[in-house]
Amino acid sequence: MKLQRKNRLRATAVGALAVSGALLLTACGSDNNTGSTGGTANSASAKNVKCDGAKGKLLASGSSAQKNAMDLWVKNYMAACEGVEINYKSSSSGEGITNFTAGTVGFAGSDSALKPEEVADSKKICKSGQGINLPMVGGPIAIGYNLPGVDSLVLDASATAKIFNNQIKKWNDPAIVKLNPDAKLPDKEIQSVHRSGDSGTTQNLGKYLGKAAPNDWKYEAEKKWPAPGGQGANGSAGVAAQVKQVEGSIGYFELSYATSQSIPTIKVSTGAAAPVAATSENASKAIAAAKVKGTGKDLALSLDYTTKAEGAYPLVLVTYEIVCDSGNNADSLANVKSFLGYTASDEGQKILSDNGYAPIPAEINTKVREIVAGLK
Repeated sequence: MKLQRKNRLRATAVGALAVSGALLLTACGSDNNTGSTGGTANSASAKNVKCDGAKGKLLASGSSAQKNAMDLWVKNYMAACEGVEINYKSSSSGEGITNFTAGTVGFAGSDSALKPEEVADSKKICKSGQGINLPMVGGPIAIGYNLPGVDSLVLDASATAKIFNNQIKKWNDPAIVKLNPDAKLPDKEIQSVHRSGDSGTTQNLGKYLGKAAPNDWKYEAEKKWPAPGGQGANGSAGVAAQVKQVEGSIGYFELSYATSQSIPTIKVSTGAAAPVAATSENASKAIAAAKVKGTGKDLALSLDYTTKAEGAYPLVLVTYEIVCDSGNNADSLANVKSFLGYTASDEGQKILSDNGYAPIPAEINTKVREIVAGLK
């Protein structure tokens, strides 16, 4: 890439960042980028991006669970498609859906599928259609902890539920000791940390606890944190930062946050022969069993949170990109189709397994690509 072109692309990204506080990554990519606007670009980081007439800005918002994947997708895509600015505001699933149904974004990211009432709201924006769920990112919800001297920690669904429900209050509680007979667990108060805002990650944790420990977690699986006690923090990044800082704390967030901050995570006792670690490979084993429960072009998935399959990590989530099946804004349609076409490509999905996420199963992802290509 020539210096002049580097500077021009960098200036474009910096200028856009000044306009918005949301995520916007620099468009300067590999020096081997030889792509051109509107064609199939070739670069060391994104060799087969189809820009397909995309131009200008694309605004999107929502799930913070996919932020680290979105960071990489945006960087690679903008390096390949000169003149396109992808602006993804990482906030929460709830905010993303609100923005989508208000018509202020081209697509939204959500860790939970649209509710019937949200589909109804979407019809006001999708004039000739409705909002649909396209699974794009999978991965484990890691439960990270800060307990110096305890390098390995096993919890089952019951103990996890009681910790976050403020029923188990100390690290040397008999229920935790039973699961960790060789660990030196301190007589120390547990400080649980949860998401303060509406969160699809919270809802997926609730689905897991409600299914796997129904006697200990009797709350409805909603985006708003339901249990007493604990401390709230903003976004997955805020929860991870709090766990990192506070000794004796425990919280939940996507694996990439634990990896980037070197936060140890629990292994889950599922009833399989051995406790299962939170890894993208183990999450993939659980997500591979997902079934499509949506109808028509909607690809909302049903996950098995009670799996006892060997090596399958049960506490998983899937992040959906939410778009109109038809009636998308004409000004953003080309950008949406081009960008989501890249994220659903083999190249885009490979980024997930390389960075602590789990790719969508191939059979389902094939359907995602077909639907993205046919968006109107």
